[in-house]
Amino acid sequence: MFETFFHELRSAKIPVTLKEYLTLLEAIDAGIAQGRVEDFYYLSRAALVKDERNLDRFDQVFGHVFKGLELTAEAIEAAIPEDWLRRMSELHLSDEDKAKIAELGGWDKIMEELQKRLAEQKDRHQGGNKWIGTGGTSPFGAYGYNPAGIRIGQKESRHRRAIKVWDKREFKDLAGTAEVGTRNIKVALRKLRQFARTGAPSELDLDSTVRGTAERGFLDIHMRPERHNAVKLLMFFDIGGSMDDHIKDVEELFSATRSEFKHLEYYYFHNCLYEGVWKDNARRYTGRTSTWQVLNTYPSDYKVIFVGDASMSPYEITVAGGSVEHMNPEPGALWLKRVTDIYKHAVWLNPVPERHWDWTPSIGLVRQLFAGRMYPLTLDGLDVAIRTLLH
Repeated sequence: MFETFFHELRSAKIPVTLKEYLTLLEAIDAGIAQGRVEDFYYLSRAALVKDERNLDRFDQVFGHVFKGLELTAEAIEAAIPEDWLRRMSELHLSDEDKAKIAELGGWDKIMEELQKRLAEQKDRHQGGNKWIGTGGTSPFGAYGYNPAGIRIGQKESRHRRAIKVWDKREFKDLAGTAEVGTRNIKVALRKLRQFARTGAPSELDLDSTVRGTAERGFLDIHMRPERHNAVKLLMFFDIGGSMDDHIKDVEELFSATRSEFKHLEYYYFHNCLYEGVWKDNARRYTGRTSTWQVLNTYPSDYKVIFVGDASMSPYEITVAGGSVEHMNPEPGALWLKRVTDIYKHAVWLNPVPERHWDWTPSIGLVRQLFAGRMYPLTLDGLDVAIRTLLH
């Protein structure tokens, strides 16, 4: 069964190595899981999953391979001893609840009945007081009530009376194609951070101190500069118009980058980059900064990220005077080329789903100007964009 589990994880494109699999088997042999399925789940997840975006797929594979394993009479008995259940009932159940349990025949009878109903029931059931389902008073199911129940398939506890919790998938939002969120973006952006030791020595260099002390025979303290994030990031955000549909995603990206990068500079533009950008949307017409000034201020070692849907009239990119807001003396394509000529590490993140890009000619134009370095604003897209910025 463990070998099947390993192959199923690989088939689901979870990068599990043979070494990690053997480590898991060693942990099992050492008795870490203690024969409980829930313990084995946490142990195997810790040993085999390296990227939290794979956690949801891991849960699905685990549920598929070990489906029903902990619902057998032997597993239930091993996982939830009779004396433990009785102690819990004394703590949490009223006299009336205890009487109802006794009427059902006690814990052994409850477990036996669950096994029987799992074998008999073939379809989903709603309500009622017998079958495994939802919204009823059966001891088995979800979103119902019974003083001595086994919760199956319910997102979270409601009455805090279930004696078994299983089939929870708490990591759907971490999938690479899922909607981005501030926490998930931070996880992705950390791959872009590179560290360097700069400034005056201010922290203890333990390795050098130990080595120097051993060589000299007396305490020889060595200090070193602190490690700081060495990546410098310059971002341009498209604002207004069709980007209003993507405000939430862009705000989350902006929030994540501000917290993760010490050297972050940002500016706003609308649709396409022209001769002026701004930092304050309330003063977008009166407080503009020359784009030339920006390009001459930040050196070529900055990483550059454009964020926008690139959805506009092609004339706004290719023609002087094509902007919908003003008479731009030079086409937007020229300004984008200037950026990519100066900054070799520049990418464009697009909140529009990638499957829709071919429907909008302007997206193709911008993508071409960025030499194909346009990526969707998903976790997978961020991952590829960051790898591009690092190479």
